[in-house]
Amino acid sequence: MSDAEIDSATEGTFLVTHADDDSAVLRDVERGQVHTLSSNPGLSEDDVVEGTVAPEPPLEVTAELVEVEERRSLSISESREPPTKQEREIAAEQSVGELTKQERAGIGELHVISVPEEETEDAVEDVLEDREATLGRAARLGVNRVEIRSEPGTVSVRYLP
Repeated sequence: MSDAEIDSATEGTFLVTHADDDSAVLRDVERGQVHTLSSNPGLSEDDVVEGTVAPEPPLEVTAELVEVEERRSLSISESREPPTKQEREIAAEQSVGELTKQERAGIGELHVISVPEEETEDAVEDVLEDREATLGRAARLGVNRVEIRSEPGTVSVRYLP
């Protein structure tokens, strides 16, 4: 890498938001900056890469992944299990529309959302459909999977190792 490339290189954690045979799109989960790679070095959508991207000369319109420190795949799913006792207790103590974030023992976080009972399924769908934001949060937290649990009035989003 030349001195100019080093100056314009970006180190960070990147979520792969699109990938095909010819290219990939990475979003920096801390800064929100989007980098389009001119080629795909074997990345898949929903991968997280900790590494360095740099603009590709001479036009610097596209980027290249110049270093990979870590790569992992993320998943998001809806569980048939109900929220835990702890999650139900958190929901009972908050008003409808409120969100409580709580660190998990070890790695990860719990997000408990109180919703109107008749809107529980819609709230779960909203979390599933906002895949990029949810997986971006998982990437920032350093976890590998997101599990959504619900029961009428309560949605629990679990960020798990």
